[in-house]
Amino acid sequence: MHELRNRVAAVTGAGSGIGRALAVQLARRGVHLALADVDVEGLEETVAACEGESVKITTRRVDVADRDAIYAWADTVVDEHGLVNLLFNNAGVALVADVRTMSDEDLEWLVDINLWGVVHGCRAFLPHLEASGEGHIVNLSSVFGLVSIPSQSAYNLSKFGVRGFSDALRMELEIDRSCVSVTTVHPGGVKTNIARRARTDPATATPTRPGQDLGDAFDLIARTDAHAAAEQIIAAVERNRRRALIGFDAKVIDFVSRLPAGLYQRVLIHGSRLAARR
Repeated sequence: MHELRNRVAAVTGAGSGIGRALAVQLARRGVHLALADVDVEGLEETVAACEGESVKITTRRVDVADRDAIYAWADTVVDEHGLVNLLFNNAGVALVADVRTMSDEDLEWLVDINLWGVVHGCRAFLPHLEASGEGHIVNLSSVFGLVSIPSQSAYNLSKFGVRGFSDALRMELEIDRSCVSVTTVHPGGVKTNIARRARTDPATATPTRPGQDLGDAFDLIARTDAHAAAEQIIAAVERNRRRALIGFDAKVIDFVSRLPAGLYQRVLIHGSRLAARR
């Protein structure tokens, strides 16, 4: 899809962060928008940020963990816009917890949003995307879909799952010569509120200084602005990339992921032990 103007894009998690940045950047390119989030006020702020662009924007409160809600939204998008060409499965949450101590509730909460939200989004929108004659799906994984991190087992589970699901889906669509393609996105540290909104198990050691907020610690290492990330993601769509690494740190982590597993894992084990002593 080389020409985006006058296409219709559906974006989940559009109330903040990368989702809002995607909405703004797409609107500037003349893309009509169907925006979804559980944060209604955030959606209103995103619409305001797109003010002045001559595009149609619709919003809907959608919990991507709710399968029926996603399917209903997909139908609504087509009813309101006539068709849909692009789907950005961007909504996501974070959890800092060890496998042995995390609650079933927290694990299911994260997987329902980060993994099942993507799966249901793809399955709900795919028939509509194919009916449009040209379409593209963008699924947000993470650098934690490239390497495993202590205290991030649930997040790793969801993001490795998104990566595997997306790669298989793209191949299936190519086998069938579908008009729809798929890009998997692996952002590194992008300045959003995901760390501040993360659930944290008190029993899990976190790599921060005593008294330091997890969000503040994340901001120190997050080097990529959300709008810069959005521009890179959109460029990957225009070039039909299979995989997009967002930020220099993502490229470094992609390189690390190709090293012998024991090598990088021993470094992480040592760092986690030091954090636990604080």
